[in-house]
Amino acid sequence: MKGKAMITLTSLTSVEKFIDEHPLSFLYVSRTNCSVCHALLPQVKDLLKELPLIQLGHINADDVEEIAGRLSIFTVPALLLFVDGKEILREARFVQMQALHEKISKVYQMVVTESE
Repeated sequence: MKGKAMITLTSLTSVEKFIDEHPLSFLYVSRTNCSVCHALLPQVKDLLKELPLIQLGHINADDVEEIAGRLSIFTVPALLLFVDGKEILREARFVQMQALHEKISKVYQMVVTESE
């Protein structure tokens, strides 16, 4: 079982490779001076600890400016869940953690059940 290490993605190429290589990939897009981003990230990490098959990738949109255009991100934080390379879930700005947990868990259960 993989540890829940967050992978920092520093280019559009690394983001696309990350999504391709992980059947369940979760992208956390933030900016350096975003206080909401910094407050939310530890909560997201805790949430994903319960879902070990989801790999977490972090992108600082200040470092990878083209990410906004590539993923149509207009505000941060942006949280995106991909299953087999397809975006399944997207939350942005003001994220309700309980609702997010329920949505991700539902997708997770469907994916895990299908692969058994």
